Parts: sequence; structure tokens; C-alpha cells
Amino acid sequence: MYNDHRRYFRLMVTGGGTGGHTYPALTAVRTLQSRLAAQGAGLDVVWVGEADSLESRVAVGEGIRFESVAVGKIRRSKNPIKLVSPANIADMSRVPLGVLQARKAITGFGPDVVLATGGYVAVPVGVAATRLCRVPLVVHEQTVRLGLANRTLAGAATRVAVSSPSTLPLLPESVRAAAVVTGNPVRPEVFTGQAQKAIHALGLHGFDARLPTVYVTGGAQGSQQVNHLVRDVLPWLLEHANVIHQCGPGNVDELRRQTAQLPAASAGRYHLAGYMGAELPDVFALADVVISRSGAGTIAELTALGKPAVFVPLATSAGNEQVHNARHLADAGAAVALTGEVTPGQLRAAVAPLLTDPERRAAMAERARAHGRPDAAERLVDVVLAAAGR
Repeated sequence: MYNDHRRYFRLMVTGGGTGGHTYPALTAVRTLQSRLAAQGAGLDVVWVGEADSLESRVAVGEGIRFESVAVGKIRRSKNPIKLVSPANIADMSRVPLGVLQARKAITGFGPDVVLATGGYVAVPVGVAATRLCRVPLVVHEQTVRLGLANRTLAGAATRVAVSSPSTLPLLPESVRAAAVVTGNPVRPEVFTGQAQKAIHALGLHGFDARLPTVYVTGGAQGSQQVNHLVRDVLPWLLEHANVIHQCGPGNVDELRRQTAQLPAASAGRYHLAGYMGAELPDVFALADVVISRSGAGTIAELTALGKPAVFVPLATSAGNEQVHNARHLADAGAAVALTGEVTPGQLRAAVAPLLTDPERRAAMAERARAHGRPDAAERLVDVVLAAAGR
């Protein structure tokens, strides 16, 4: 049983498969909830996604009602013959079922608007909303170039929210009138970090306060490429910086063995961790330079915080989006992008000027901040409410 529709806004959220699609949606839900509460109103929300997925676990963990639909995934290939592979055909045959299941969910819930943040699951929900149920649809894109799901939905969407002005010229002309730049929502806790808390929480008592601190991350699961590059320059790096290295839970033991021979003095300036949880905002506050992948969420957080970064994009990301993200910032002098077959020497050459030249570091931080949109969640909520006529 749902609450009085006059005082409650009904939002259906769809999107997921990865954190890049899931967490911006969650941040938007939290922000909308706070906005409505301040107005004496409430939010009814249903998240529609794939069963046994990241979005299902996130929604349930947040106390958000979750409904699953069938999902059809397209295995990308430059070879057109592979696009009609039995696996692709079998998966795509699930899309009509997903659309019918989504129509049932929409009809049963009666949302004021549907927010789609990308991923394969957004397609059946978005199609059902626009073609079958005539419910306003807001599509949000996190990367510079529209992902496949959002490209499919953009033409019928009420509004297309994008994270960067450079996306606008890449949109079909028929879509541009519906497009608005909001930025990519960033979790509010990211802005609450305190450097001193990171030192205490992680026990960084061997760190040298006179040196800059480098934070290395390859994402929640870590990156073998980033880990090996940093490992190979680590003795040099520790001469010039303190290093916090988040390597992924499965890589800790290997890296601990490989770095066991560091001299005692520099070993105290190296902190190895599998995963960063609640302490991440404090680590960001402590970090002077970040070495990382260039997923949309990482880009949004680092630019909102104004952090100089050296990006090593994941070459196999969908649509090569991480390379596009990194180059977009590098072209503006807001980061360094290392693409292709990156060598330890290239990483060293990219990081060295940022460690030895504080003015250069500060200039890059300022340019990164100029690309950040810390109010992205509020802007996206504005768009969602406007699409619903609120």
C-alpha cells in the first residue's frame, strides 16, 4: 500500500550492472528524498533492475523496494557476424519479456517519472515507460559519450541529462533540445573528508608530512595494470612521496611479497590496502595526487574535489569510454592521460612534475575543479521534478 499521492512523489529508478550506473542513481534518490522532506513531502521509490545484481543488493541495502525484469545483453564486436551469434540472439530475445515485465511494474506503481541511468536493464524499462505507458523518462549519462542503452532511449526521453558540456555536440540533433548538463552525481560523504582522520584511521605514522601523498586505486577490485606499474616505480616514488595503494582484495598478498624488500625508511611511507570503505573521503582529503582508472564515477569525484590525477584508462571499457573520459580532461590540462601500452617510465614521467612542482600541481587541481560539478545531484533532481511537472 502506497501513501497519499498528493504528498508523495513516485519515482521509478532503473539502471545498473556496474557501480558507474548504480551509485549516481542512488545519490539522486537520496537527494530527492532530502529535497522533498524539506518541503514536507515524501518519496515513494521502486528500483527496477536485473535479479541478483549490484543494483538489487544496493537497493535492498538502502531499504528501497526492488523489482526485477528480464535483461538482454549485447556482446559488442567489430565483426558483424559475431553480432548475430547464438548468444546475442538468445539474449536479445529476452528484451520483449523485459518490456512486458516493466510495463506491469509501471502500471502497478504509477510513477510520476522514470529515471534511467544506463546499463542493459534500462532499455526494457525505458521502452515500456515511453512507448507503452506514456510516463515521462529522464535519461542520465555519466560518460562523455552516450552508452548503448542511453543512445537507444534518448530519442524518446523527456529529458537527457549529461555530465559534460562536451557531450552536447555528440548528440543527434533531434535529441539536443531535450539535453541538459547536470554533471554526474557524487556521494555527499565524499566532501566530508579530513586528512588527519586518514592518518589516524590507517595508522600512517611513518608518513613524512613534508612530502606530498599519492593515492593509487584501480577500483574496488583493483587493477593488475595499475598495480604493476606502481610496483615497478615504487622505490623512486617513495623518495618523493607518501603512497596509499588500494590494490584490490585479491592482490594484497602478492604485492606485499613483491614490496617486502623496501628499505625501512621508505617502507614506512607506503600503505597497502585491499579496499577503501568509509575512510575513502579522508584518504581523498589527504591525497595530493591520484593515480587511477578513469571511470565516470572516479572522474566525477576527483573533479568535484579538485584533485590532480594521472589516469590509466581501462582499454576494454564499453565503448572505450574510460579513454574518452581521460582524454577529455587531459586536453583541458585538468589531468594526465596515459593510454595504450603504458610503461613504468611513462608513469614516472607523468607523476614526477606533479610531485616536484607544487605550483603545477595547484594549477592542475584548479583546472580539475573547474570541470567538477559538486551540485550534480541537485541539478539532476531539478530535471527529474521538472519532467514530472513539479
